[in-house]
Formats: sequence, C-alpha cells, structure tokens
Amino acid sequence: MSNTTQKTDTVVEDYAGPAAPASTKQEKTRSLAQDAFRDLVRSPMFLVSAALIFGIVVIAAFPSLFTSVDPLACDLKHSMEGPSGSAWFGYNFQGCDVYSQTIYGTRNSIIVGVLTTAFSLVIGGLVGVLGGFFGKWTDALLSFVTNVFFGLPLLLAAIVILNNFRDEKGMRNAGVMAVVLTLTVVGWMSMARVMRGAVMQVKQADYVAAARSLGASTSRMMFRHVLPNSITPLIVVATISLGAVIGAEATLSFLGIGIRPPAISWGVMISEAQQRISSGLHPLLFPSGMLTITVLAFIMLGDAVRDAFDPKLR
Repeated sequence: MSNTTQKTDTVVEDYAGPAAPASTKQEKTRSLAQDAFRDLVRSPMFLVSAALIFGIVVIAAFPSLFTSVDPLACDLKHSMEGPSGSAWFGYNFQGCDVYSQTIYGTRNSIIVGVLTTAFSLVIGGLVGVLGGFFGKWTDALLSFVTNVFFGLPLLLAAIVILNNFRDEKGMRNAGVMAVVLTLTVVGWMSMARVMRGAVMQVKQADYVAAARSLGASTSRMMFRHVLPNSITPLIVVATISLGAVIGAEATLSFLGIGIRPPAISWGVMISEAQQRISSGLHPLLFPSGMLTITVLAFIMLGDAVRDAFDPKLR
C-alpha cells in the first residue's frame, strides 16, 4: 500500500499538466530589407541626416514659408550691412537679403542634385545591368564606352560642355537643366561599374540558376531576380553621389560656368561673395554653411544606408 502511494505521489509530482499545443503560427523570417530598416531607425547617424535632409527638402519646396522677402529685391543703401533683426544673415554687396537668397537658392541646388543623380542612376543602372547580365561582347562594348567617359576629367569636361550654352544675347549662360544634363553625361560611369559588379555576383546565385533551369525568360530573370537583389549598392552610391553633385554644381557656378544670375544657387552666392570678401564674410559664410551641411547630410545618409544593407558589417 505504501509503495503504491509513493508511486502515485511521484507520478503526480512529475506531471506538469497537459502538453501545450504546438503553435500553428510559424515565425516569419525577416528579409534583408526589414533587417536593414530596423537597423536604420536605430542609427543616430541615419536619424540626424534624415532630419537634416527632410528640412532642406522642405525649404527647397516651400521657401515662402521661411521668408517673405523677395531675394531679388536689392537696395544699395544696405550694401554689405551685417546681420541684424531685419536681416538675419545681413546683406550682400548689391544690398540683397542674404538669408532670403540662401533660402531660395536651396531649390536650384537640390533640383540639380536630385535630377542629376536620378538620370545618372537610370543610365548607369541600365548599362550595368545589361553588361553584367549578358556579358561577352555586350559587356565588352559597354565597358569600353564606360571607360571612354571615365577618361574625361569631370570638371574639365563639364566646363567644355557648359561653355557652349548661350542665352538669346549670345552671352555664356547655362540654365539649371543644362547643368543637370552636363553633370549626368560626365557622372553616370561610377554607378554603371557598381551595378555591373553587383549583377555579375548575383547572377551566379542558386536561385537565378534555378529560375533559368525552370525555363524563366531572360526579362523575368533580369527584372524579377537579378535587379531587385543587386540594386542596393547602387542606391547607396547614388545617395552619397547626390551630395557630391550638389558640390559640383556649386563649384561650376563659383567658376562662372554653371548657373548664373539672376538665377540663385549657393554656388552663385559664393561666387559673388568671394569678390567682396574684404568687405565682409557674412555673404560668404551662410551659403557656404548651408552647402556644407547639405553635402555632409547626404554623405552621412549614404554611410548609414551602406552599413545597414551590407551583411558583412552586421
């Protein structure tokens, strides 16, 4: 009797209740994009750069929200006056409000950067995909063309091209779209090389070989399997390049080759300010500061995106 009771107690103590039913839900595996996004929202570098870029884009899109002063309304009696309550950044040598011009100059600088980067991404991405995917003579031909353009010094080629743009009076004057097209012509090659390398690596993957063995068409393999898995390096390069393009536009405008007055951009403002630098630094300081912050923000954003999407850095 005691042995039976002891066994019963042992069974009761060992029994922890009915087994929990197996969960019918399977945990979803996060994709690389989801992991990257999770890392991005936790990155201080990404959050700071994204906030700066958002603010700059809002200024470019809605400059009238930030100033009610006409940037072209100039009064020589205020020439080179310093910052004050009525003019936060002071006046330039023509008596124009530097703050208002800095705000309105954001639009042209951002337009040049965004459009040039977008056009370069399309051209470079297309060349890289075709060359990397098809290989052989297609790759050889496109690589030769890319190398020819690579042999052209960027600024020198841009100066030569922009020198041929004239206004109705025959004066040298390149508009915003002329600068965009010129910088696109001399700047798409890096993206083509990056895309070509990524495509050549991805097309060797097992899932591409499986799609090919199942009879998938060339266009399906290219746009369904290869392109989505090789475009991340291109996006990273494009993000960093956007800041470099804005700096290139400012350089060309500073040299008097790019955008010219009465159009306003940070490069134009810097070019005009350096001619009167002995009379005051404020017309040079503020557009230069905005240019530096903008370029730095895009570089920081590109670095953050690269760190998030590169599996080797995890």
